[in-house]
Amino acid sequence: MDARTRHHGYAKDKKRLITRMRRIEGQVHAITRMIETDTYCIDILTQISASNSALKSVALLLLEDHLDTCVASAAAEGGPVADEKMDEAIAAITRLVKS
Repeated sequence: MDARTRHHGYAKDKKRLITRMRRIEGQVHAITRMIETDTYCIDILTQISASNSALKSVALLLLEDHLDTCVASAAAEGGPVADEKMDEAIAAITRLVKS
């Protein structure tokens, strides 16, 4: 079984993640409505900022779960699997920092 198809580290937070993502979906839908109704630019930008912040919060929770489970397990196993998981984590952190 491939590491990408077995139990994921976020399983314990899945319900909370789904709830947050649905809230973000609502925010994004509201932004579309704001544009459609010619809402003031700054108000739209404020909502976009809030949505970005909410997405980053979800990303950080996923990253934390990944480090606590997948990376920690691979580190305990050692060898090339540990190196691969560390490289994945570093790449994910880099993407988050750049976004």
